Amino acid sequence: MIQRIQTLYLLVSAILVAFLFALPFAEIVKDGAIYLFNFKGILLDGTLKENGTAISILIGIILALHGFAILSYKKRIRQIRVIVFAILIMLGLFGMFFFFTYYTFSGAQISFKISMVFPLVAIILDYLAIRAIGKDEALIRSIDRIR
Repeated sequence: MIQRIQTLYLLVSAILVAFLFALPFAEIVKDGAIYLFNFKGILLDGTLKENGTAISILIGIILALHGFAILSYKKRIRQIRVIVFAILIMLGLFGMFFFFTYYTFSGAQISFKISMVFPLVAIILDYLAIRAIGKDEALIRSIDRIR
């Protein structure tokens, strides 16, 4: 149901997560070489230095969970559980961002891009969606009590 505010929150959150496939996460400068960190991994002049398949898989799972949550608007409790699971995976994704940048390169200059905050903004939007779904569930339960 696209007219519900929680659906809009989830849709914007999914769009932000989808942008992670298009935008770089960081630039890493080590010994004069500039490495690019994106969903494929860490690249130096187009050649892969660190594989980012795990990050790609996590982003895909998060997108699938958001799509499932949007489509399961009739079952609100399941929708909340799916969103909470997506939030936990996004926290893991955020941790993987820092693991890839700091574990791979010690003592390097790291320049994070704006796409690094997209998972945090998506988590906030998911939290707002959970609150709105909870309000809907409370409204439905109060109407059932009246009958």
